[in-house]
Amino acid sequence: MSQRIASIDVGTNAIRFLAVEMDGDTLSRVLAETRFPVRFGHGVFSTGRLPADAADAAVEGLQKAATQMKELGVQKYRAVATSAVRESLNRREFGRTVKKRTGISLEIISGPEEMRLVHAAVTRRFLLGADHWIMVELGGGSVEVSLASASRIFWCETHAMGAVRLLEMFAPGGKETEDFLELLTEYVATIRLSSRARSTETRGFIATGGNIEALARIAGASEDTPDIPRLSRKRLREVITALSRMNAQDRMREFELKPDRADVILPAAVVYLHLAEVFGAEEILVPGGGIREGIVFDLAEKPDVRRLSNEESMVEDAVAIGRKYSFDEAHSVHVARLAGQLFDQLSSTHGLGVRDRRLLIAAAVLHDIGDFVSLKGHHKHSLYLISRSELSGFSPGEMFLVANIARYHRKGAPSVRHAEFAFLTNVDRERVRRLAAILRIADALDKEHREKIQRIEVRHRDGRIEIAAGHAGELLLERWALEKKSDLFRRVFRASVTLVSPEADLDG
Repeated sequence: MSQRIASIDVGTNAIRFLAVEMDGDTLSRVLAETRFPVRFGHGVFSTGRLPADAADAAVEGLQKAATQMKELGVQKYRAVATSAVRESLNRREFGRTVKKRTGISLEIISGPEEMRLVHAAVTRRFLLGADHWIMVELGGGSVEVSLASASRIFWCETHAMGAVRLLEMFAPGGKETEDFLELLTEYVATIRLSSRARSTETRGFIATGGNIEALARIAGASEDTPDIPRLSRKRLREVITALSRMNAQDRMREFELKPDRADVILPAAVVYLHLAEVFGAEEILVPGGGIREGIVFDLAEKPDVRRLSNEESMVEDAVAIGRKYSFDEAHSVHVARLAGQLFDQLSSTHGLGVRDRRLLIAAAVLHDIGDFVSLKGHHKHSLYLISRSELSGFSPGEMFLVANIARYHRKGAPSVRHAEFAFLTNVDRERVRRLAAILRIADALDKEHREKIQRIEVRHRDGRIEIAAGHAGELLLERWALEKKSDLFRRVFRASVTLVSPEADLDG
């Protein structure tokens, strides 16, 4: 069955619109493809706000995209914004204006979500197989580095080294000085990749984005290997030398570059070269494809606007974050397992959905990472660390929800006196109350961090909840902890919770 799908990528350097016709999950034809050159980086990276003129130009471009979608009979779309909008202080105001004037719902996505979408596009163009590949997506505001195979992304890191950002830092107003290349090279060398990134054995290095495609064309890589262009590190270094000897106007004439590509292509090339050197890649594969293509494939695969990635993969990603903060991995994963069991068996009580379950599981895995800062008040430190972390498939707003859920796994109940909780909408406040109440119960059931309770059965008895637990050992501390931590559950769900004798109540 064919359907018409559109994607909109509001990037740091431009807005890109794509409308296609899909036959199942196969792209049958491109209906429209438009690029609106709107550069947000000029203002955001210096003032922290989206400039009014750029915001107006963006809305105008999005109005045209909305008109095209209507004329083409688009049935489904997703519009996302990346680094520049994500970092701007007036992003919510911008989103409301876009919705009011164009009807388009604009979603601000995280770096890992950007890479997930790029991965969806790349895997349609290039057979990754079971091998591990380094994938690099460079935008105007940030660069995402990940390890991926055909089936999944194993980890992803976001670094504030986008091409427009670098241009703004070292050539404000577009005026490149004689030491521009030297400054770029020295600054880009300060990218600090985690130990897991540097120690990974990989099959190759894949790069995506408009700049690397332009660099491959300039280097003649498309002519050498027309299927998947391969740009050697040596040739990229030669191209960098040539570009550094020209100004933007010369690059436009010599290489037929658009104005908003000619000024950022050198910073982009320096980033790609540095990362290729870090990973020891002698060549860079340039399969093409990006966020726009990833969105349409993503939407075609499922009827939902957003694909829910595998929960096991999400837990692994959350564990990777936890390891950075030396958390108690066994306890955290066990609490997440118990929280999932509670959520599933309390469905008639809480009335929440699949997406809420994922928020709970993520919060459960990460609830104790604040111990890294201090044991005292660690729940507040967890809030801070989680809200500044990224998980694939979660928007920044959803990570803020995860942070709030984890913050209330202990101590005081959610209150509008707490700034972060007060910031939430009424609907999200209630979501946090319910999920935090469940998380507290799950955490109490592993009070000793010894995983004594392996399985639970929830029973509803005359206005109270009984938890029968399959376990090994005495549960005195767990019963005590449950009594102490079930106050929020009682208030939210108007039901008491008790831990009952397990052996007689559970089969086997």
